[in-house]
Amino acid sequence: MADLVFFYGTLMAGFDRRRRAGIDNKLTYIGRGSIQAALFDVGIYPAAVPASDGAVWGEVYEMSEPATVLAALDEIEGYRHSDPDRSLYTRAQTDVTLPDGRRAAAWVYFYNAPLGRATRIPSGDYLEHVKVR
Repeated sequence: MADLVFFYGTLMAGFDRRRRAGIDNKLTYIGRGSIQAALFDVGIYPAAVPASDGAVWGEVYEMSEPATVLAALDEIEGYRHSDPDRSLYTRAQTDVTLPDGRRAAAWVYFYNAPLGRATRIPSGDYLEHVKVR
């Protein structure tokens, strides 16, 4: 299977973060997908945490240069290989359900800080959530 990454927040199309990171030309859109997790609104961005009682919806991309793309994403997401416990997000491979129903492993960034008073996004869909606000 290809090297996949799953975006569920401000790295999705329609936001400007990927372009500014210079990685758009290294990503090929596969389609909408979902992971098993819970999604929270922590203010200016969302936070997904592993959970068995929910689905988080987002976009699946194939990476043409995984090492370059993941290094840029690690920087954006505040992930430090040498100190994952103190990283804002941690990077892990998890199963993603693809548009055709197949499942594949994709890299996902899970929130790794206290959620505080963050509210759960019941739909698990950040795009829908920001439209409703």
